[in-house]
Amino acid sequence: MVASADQLATQAGLAMLALGGNAVDAAIATNAAIAVTGPHLCGMGGDLFALVHHRGEVFCLNSSGRAGSAADADAVRADGHVVMPFRHDIRTVTVPGCVDGWAALHERFGSLPLATLLAPAIALAEEGFPASPLLVGSIARVDAAAAVTLRELHSQARRPGERVRRPGVARALRAIAEGGRSAYYEGEFGDGLRALGQGWFTTDDLARSQAEWVTPLRATAFGVDLWTVPPNSQGYLTLAGAQVAEQLPLPGDPDHEHWAHLLAEAAKVAGFDRPDVLHEAADGEALLAAVRARAGDVSLDRCSDLGANPTSGDTTYLCTTDQTGMGVSLIQSNASGFGSWLVEPNTQINLHNRGLGFNLVPGHAAELRAGARPPHTLSPALATRGADLAAVFGTMGGDAQPQILLQLATRLFHHRQSPAAAIHAGRWALSGPVTGFDTWTSTSGPVLEVEGNAPSEWAAALTARGHRVVEVPPYDSGFGHAHAIVRDDHGFWSGAADPRARVGSAAGA
Repeated sequence: MVASADQLATQAGLAMLALGGNAVDAAIATNAAIAVTGPHLCGMGGDLFALVHHRGEVFCLNSSGRAGSAADADAVRADGHVVMPFRHDIRTVTVPGCVDGWAALHERFGSLPLATLLAPAIALAEEGFPASPLLVGSIARVDAAAAVTLRELHSQARRPGERVRRPGVARALRAIAEGGRSAYYEGEFGDGLRALGQGWFTTDDLARSQAEWVTPLRATAFGVDLWTVPPNSQGYLTLAGAQVAEQLPLPGDPDHEHWAHLLAEAAKVAGFDRPDVLHEAADGEALLAAVRARAGDVSLDRCSDLGANPTSGDTTYLCTTDQTGMGVSLIQSNASGFGSWLVEPNTQINLHNRGLGFNLVPGHAAELRAGARPPHTLSPALATRGADLAAVFGTMGGDAQPQILLQLATRLFHHRQSPAAAIHAGRWALSGPVTGFDTWTSTSGPVLEVEGNAPSEWAAALTARGHRVVEVPPYDSGFGHAHAIVRDDHGFWSGAADPRARVGSAAGA
């Protein structure tokens, strides 16, 4: 099976399975295709994390980029910034890890030639693809300066269905197919990125692979082992939230408003101190233990003030499985929307703004510095029962990713709902006031957004419990594009793609 936020990408992945490829082949092909068709979500100018289940083991890939050699927190502060610039600033761009991630996945697990895996994406970039409603809506919201830098997309994606061609992306993909990662980072793209950065990045920065195989983080909850990426990822919040929630008196009906209240409080107990404790050298096991130690702080009946006084992100998540039991949980992102709203000038590949995760407080463990990785919202998930793969699941959503995954994990493994029921159910999300990345840094604390397709009594009942509730239209993208593939009781794969993505699909071969 393949599930993604774009049916064209899902079909690219299925084509690899039909050719005899495995789940990793399908994941690379799916990601490459949506990197072409979904530049408002992801692309070769962003980062990548992946979990791979193979022969009873879980492997974890961190392919998140590092700050350029010229990174200097003092210089950024001298320009008057107290937090990292959000857009229109090369200093918020780290070396994109996506292509290094593809190369690492292919080298270790791929079974088909890389040129075969990238062929569908090359065809989409050269021949064109129909603009999705979300791409059109996203490009229409950029400011005047971004309309100029993103002119290739802005001039074509004016109405849903219009043909969009990306010739520079096609050239970059062909270069990778023929010459591997070096043809990308040390070729046309790398040359343009260094020129744009005016010294921010060096040749050595781009020659160094961003991909690193690391030990995954694991925790047991709801009868399964849950797996995610360790720091610099915020994935520990999903696992910690699930372990806290397992101890709570959850109602038998996940549509009950008390279910939403308890899970929201579990998420706050897990996440409120994330800005202080998450950095690339943080000990994931210690972070999990710290959250478990404060599980008693959950307020069973009223909204707590955790998170007060101390974001919607744009990302894509996809998952694949094959007949051998291999599964891939992969997430890839620009950070926020089209990222930094800057593009590499040669290929017109838009660049992420993942550097927004760095801290500008002097001496902070996550302070901006050369060669460092910023704290990351990307957090794919995977579940096992014993040595067997139980599920691959994940979502986009900035700070809300662990909250959405907590709701999915509870529905899938505690309530044993089907992927379709869990994915389609209404959601809540703790949110900051501006960016989708300020949930735990806003001075006023997070509000509790409630989706319009959630049970009708949630908003009033949660307000009565003291939550500052904001009602949001049904199936809103701010509540993530979540997908899941689960092994059902009969041994078949059962999957679902999120209707909030508008053009997503889950399909099997």
